[in-house]
Amino acid sequence: MPEQSFTGVAWSTVEEQLAQGMGVRYPLSAGPGVGDGPEVVYNVEGGRTGISLLVGLERTEQPPRSPLSAVRVEAVSFEGHRMARFSTPRPELLRDFHDLLMAVAGRILVEGRSLQHAFDLTVHAWAALLSRPRSMSAQRRLGLHGELAVMRSLAEREGWPAAVAAWVGPFGEEHDFALVDCDLEVKTTSSERRFHTIDGVGQLQESPGRPLWFVSAQATRGGRGGRTLLESVESVREAVAAADIRSLTPLEEALRSAGWDADQPDDERWTIRDEPLVLRATSMPRLTLDLLPTSHTGRITAVTYDVDVTGAEPATDCPVALSPLRLP
Repeated sequence: MPEQSFTGVAWSTVEEQLAQGMGVRYPLSAGPGVGDGPEVVYNVEGGRTGISLLVGLERTEQPPRSPLSAVRVEAVSFEGHRMARFSTPRPELLRDFHDLLMAVAGRILVEGRSLQHAFDLTVHAWAALLSRPRSMSAQRRLGLHGELAVMRSLAEREGWPAAVAAWVGPFGEEHDFALVDCDLEVKTTSSERRFHTIDGVGQLQESPGRPLWFVSAQATRGGRGGRTLLESVESVREAVAAADIRSLTPLEEALRSAGWDADQPDDERWTIRDEPLVLRATSMPRLTLDLLPTSHTGRITAVTYDVDVTGAEPATDCPVALSPLRLP
């Protein structure tokens, strides 16, 4: 077994470089032609585009086939060398993807595994681990960031007790916030474009007599200037307790119902990228019950679809002012 040491790359360092848009290359191996193993390079790609792992290939060696839609593997030419490049099209999963890359690199450099074997072992180990459901997905954690940011904005105008009482989404209600005269549906994305996933035909359906406003928030990795979810939750708890201790119990119930668990790993730092885009739901591309033929009502049991509202004209008559939107 090789004696080569492997310390990897710390996520805190990578996240800071992503936040600054820096492109940095980390050679993890001794280099091409040195030792018995392949060249292994970890890349923080410039312009906040993501991270990747490059592993040297023999002349006839093919890169592994990835069974995971969130992990892409392709053969590329890198500084005159043929290499396998691991990347992900899912920016919200970069933290978890980083750990996967470190696991693959470690199995190659420390355990002396072949690229194919190292990748297979890592995928199988993660599949076994993830067969036990997590309480919150990466996208749900990001979504909770956005909802807490909207709650903070509402509290500035209505007070924390009213803002906490309005947060009804965690309790199974169709929309995230129920205000006096309208409802709010909040979606948060880490994508450069305003791509959002809509869950169900009722999520963008207005309740009778209650206008529904759609809030599109964009978050970006904040490095040391960003906030972890734990920090945002603790900030809201402290503000609610200071305003009215009686509102702390419903807040805790809502957090638990949303899947929040303080014991979950939490070292991703985010910040709100720009002003939120607020749209009337009726002006958006959407699927709702009233668009389905009556004969189909009740026969379509689940619908999930993506919308892109990039460049949409913001509403000027929303009764709720949410700007500036900031994490608590």
